[in-house]
Amino acid sequence: MKLTTTLTALLALTVALPAQAEFKLGDRYTDADGDLIADIPADASEWIDPDTLIFAYTPVEDPAVYAEVWQGFLDHMSEVTGKRVQFFPVQSNAAQIEAMRAGRLHVAGFNTGSNPLAVACAGFRPFAMMAADDGSFGYEMEIITYPDSGVTAVEDLKGKQLAFTSETSNSGFKAPSAILKAEFDMVAGEDFEAVFSGAHDNSILGVANKDYIAASIANSVKARMLDREVVTDDQLVTIYTSQTFPTTGYGTVYNLAPELQDKIREAFFSYDWTDSPLAEEFNRNGEDKFVEITFKDEWSVIRTIDAANNVVYECN
Repeated sequence: MKLTTTLTALLALTVALPAQAEFKLGDRYTDADGDLIADIPADASEWIDPDTLIFAYTPVEDPAVYAEVWQGFLDHMSEVTGKRVQFFPVQSNAAQIEAMRAGRLHVAGFNTGSNPLAVACAGFRPFAMMAADDGSFGYEMEIITYPDSGVTAVEDLKGKQLAFTSETSNSGFKAPSAILKAEFDMVAGEDFEAVFSGAHDNSILGVANKDYIAASIANSVKARMLDREVVTDDQLVTIYTSQTFPTTGYGTVYNLAPELQDKIREAFFSYDWTDSPLAEEFNRNGEDKFVEITFKDEWSVIRTIDAANNVVYECN
């Protein structure tokens, strides 16, 4: 676990990549205060105050597992807000973004790579992230293979196949695409074949079972799968580890009533992790509390990666 805002991490990225991605909110949102997230509507008639809050966690692994993991926290949010809170299992980053944009999702954890698109196109207002007790947070992108695959270095992937997760994933697509081009002069479709697994656990299992010769994944997901013995350490070999990136960002949709948004924030920062299912699951990554973050600061490095990949934040 490392602080994502360390000078070393930022220098490592900015040496190879552009200084800052151009970022603009979708036309339906305003940003009068310049914090890069959608303003809460000034007109109270535009606020929503639903009887049931819908919460979704980023779709990196089996949604049924995470419904149980999050239930205690959602019960706490219900107590703090006075609302019913329902877990919504999403199957893809695109579906999660669309659900919030369409008004069907009120509180969410969006993964690192899809955060900018959720902010730009769905009115997502992130304010929290999981962290260790000392306030450190983050994960690394790893490129993994299996023992005796014949791949011992990134350069060995030339002419072979590399599994990504989805185009909205940071460690599953955006970061490795930028890093492979900047550090190794390797481009998908020219130097190696790109395939998409749909999720980090699919990629990790695919490599462990030798369905994929290599994959780019988030090592936080790998750590949880190893701890649950879904895969074993002797099935995987890491050939590249990136600098540290921010993890899943949690927040609300922009047009929830301001008082309700405040209560949801209170629920995150007042939750007692002690002996909770949330702690049992995420302590595997050294995370045991929520800390306050801003999209403008903590996601600067991700917007820089997006710039290197020529990402345009277009909203339909």
